[in-house]
Amino acid sequence: MGVNIRAKAQASKHYTRKAAAAASAKMESSSSVPTELYFVFMNYDPQYDRLRADRTKRGAHELDVYLSRKHDALLSRTLELGTYTKTCSLVIVDGFKVQITEDQKQANVLRSAEGVRLVEKNQELA
Repeated sequence: MGVNIRAKAQASKHYTRKAAAAASAKMESSSSVPTELYFVFMNYDPQYDRLRADRTKRGAHELDVYLSRKHDALLSRTLELGTYTKTCSLVIVDGFKVQITEDQKQANVLRSAEGVRLVEKNQELA
């Protein structure tokens, strides 16, 4: 049974990466609007704390799935489909990285969304 869960998790991660890459390519080809990478951090969530406390492989998988769905739901609720690409969910902190337009409009929409603590543009270091 453990192998089956691991295989499903790996397949899910592979599918998510493929979907993100396809969405990113579609976003870039369908629009000439420049994009930037942003970090979005969420407010305190007791469910996140409960899942994070479970140090088993199953617990880690449940946390991954919970955060991914939570972050996807926030994005679909606040931004128009096809105008963003979530690159990953961050497990250590309840947050995620998202590729959005650099004109600050989408960042401001995310900042005002319920449950969002902080939205910060990625700062490239040389």
